[in-house]
Amino acid sequence: MSAHAKISNAPGRKVFNFHGGIHPLENKQQSLQTAIKTAPIPELLTFPLSQHIGAPASPIVEVGDRVLKGQQIAKANGFVSVPVHASTSGEVIAIENHLIVHSSGMTAPTIIIKADGKDEWLEHSGCDDYTQLDKAELVNIVREAGSAGMGGAGFPSAVKLNTRDDHRIESLIINGTECEPYITADDVLMRERADQIIQGALILKHIVKPSKEAIIGVEDNKPEGIAALRKAAAGTDIEIVAFPTKYPSGGEKQLIQILTGKQVPSGKLPADIGVGCQNIGSTVAIYKAVVKGEPLISRITTVTGDAVQAQNFEVLLGTSMQILLDQADYQPDKAARLIAGGPMMGFAIESADVPIVKTSNCVLVPTKEEFPDPTPAQACIRCGMCAEACPVSLLPQQMFWFSQAKDHEGLQKHNLMDCIECGACSYACPSNIPLVQYYRASKADIRQAALDHKKAEYSKERFEAREARLVAIEAEKEAKRKERQEKAAKAAAAKAKAAESGEAAPAKKAAAKPAPAAVTSSDPVQAAIDRAKAKAAGSDVASDPVAEAKAKLEGLQKRLAKSEDKLKSAQESNDANVAAFESSVEKLKAKIADAEKAIPADAATPAASPAASPAASPAADIDMADPVQAAIARAQAKRDGPAADEDPKAKLEKDIATFKKR
Repeated sequence: MSAHAKISNAPGRKVFNFHGGIHPLENKQQSLQTAIKTAPIPELLTFPLSQHIGAPASPIVEVGDRVLKGQQIAKANGFVSVPVHASTSGEVIAIENHLIVHSSGMTAPTIIIKADGKDEWLEHSGCDDYTQLDKAELVNIVREAGSAGMGGAGFPSAVKLNTRDDHRIESLIINGTECEPYITADDVLMRERADQIIQGALILKHIVKPSKEAIIGVEDNKPEGIAALRKAAAGTDIEIVAFPTKYPSGGEKQLIQILTGKQVPSGKLPADIGVGCQNIGSTVAIYKAVVKGEPLISRITTVTGDAVQAQNFEVLLGTSMQILLDQADYQPDKAARLIAGGPMMGFAIESADVPIVKTSNCVLVPTKEEFPDPTPAQACIRCGMCAEACPVSLLPQQMFWFSQAKDHEGLQKHNLMDCIECGACSYACPSNIPLVQYYRASKADIRQAALDHKKAEYSKERFEAREARLVAIEAEKEAKRKERQEKAAKAAAAKAKAAESGEAAPAKKAAAKPAPAAVTSSDPVQAAIDRAKAKAAGSDVASDPVAEAKAKLEGLQKRLAKSEDKLKSAQESNDANVAAFESSVEKLKAKIADAEKAIPADAATPAASPAASPAASPAADIDMADPVQAAIARAQAKRDGPAADEDPKAKLEKDIATFKKR
């Protein structure tokens, strides 16, 4: 139990206890000797995109952009995420990885702003009467203001407030415990700004609408803070409840058990048992967001330890930790180490060139006398003191063995994820085993294994989807190939059938045609006669020259009609081929004129040709309807038609030589 003077609560108010816990030296008075001091505006501010649990924010500014104080520079990237705002006016000079507050000394994406010294605000305004706004509107204001838990892991405030309809909240709890040694940021906030805390609590009460009570829970080692809160809460239904000091009373589940007697089951949230919980610092941030329209751009941070002048600073987010140390008269030669957070749950960092973020409640710089080098760990003696100190009623000894063996399944069966990493087990261990370090490492391994499994499942799904897609594509190709083959087979069958049906007549005709006799005569007249006779013998029916001429003329006239139609269409549509159609029409007309000349006026009388006239040829009396006779006449005319002064024999020899050459 606490050694502090008992502070009475309202009549009938009962407080409960929780399993385990320890009572380390508090060391809080060092930083409570002065009021809150405002830290200066630094030249450079670094804003990590992840200052909270959940998805990192996404930048919405570019290098070279000028930003104003309170301007959003990164938007929330998902439901469990919050935006980031510029804490002063200036220019964005880089968006790059930078060292952040982390136990591993890792870097992460950040936005770096060079301050212009003007500290010029973005135009903003609050709400005069928040009671006129409904829950959704107020939750959205809190979300857009970037409010996140400022006393623990940085869980987005809007997510806690946006409870489901089936989660009926009975008790609203504001956590003012601040149980870890050395840290006094919430204590000075209660002392100096109790009115803002109460106003923020009333806003939360309006949003959550608890059916039973609204409580601010404070350990009894903060009498000045409790008195200030009770004075500010006079006339409201906000109850200030004090309870005995014990570490870690500030754990969310432990505080709920202290004030309500309810236990949050493993794997569940406070909302599942009808409780809503917010931190003191988050309550003030919500008040500023709703009433003043200001986003979360600053916070109270304790700088303490014997290597500095301990005090509390109101510091702009993004300010280098080195600036706070300089303001607190940092003595690096005396410092044993630099710790981000308190002595129980904080972690050592290698460099002070890291930014203050939304969860930075303390910078601890102890001397070697305060924090001597840890005693080497000894073998576990199975005393069970770790189990007695555990506030979550876990079995730290068994979890230590499973952690050493990397038995993740055994750790999960023993509810490792319920461990709040308070360090009570390590503090109580007589063998000086750093139990919490084992648990943190095992948690990281389990999370990584789960992430790897998720990635593997996702890769498997992608692979299976790809395989299914390739199979579908191949099936489609195969179906098209079969379709083409079937069409080709049908076409071949149709062609074969047509060939079979049309083979008989050509075969008979070919059989009826006698083979032409070989022409061996050297006499061109005789050769022409032989060829004409062979042609006549191969024809079933002798052709009629007049009929052929008429048929030719009729075909030319049909072609002319079609060509004229095409020409007309081309002219109407201004086709570029008009000239080609006109040329085709002219040629067809010329051919028709020639064909008409070849048909005699009397269709019964064969058309006479100049070569067939009695004066022109000795073969004029030959009936030209007979092709044989016509060929004989043409050959004789060619043979016997030389000029009068030319020797017929010489002409004949000349013709023979020409025929031989051909």
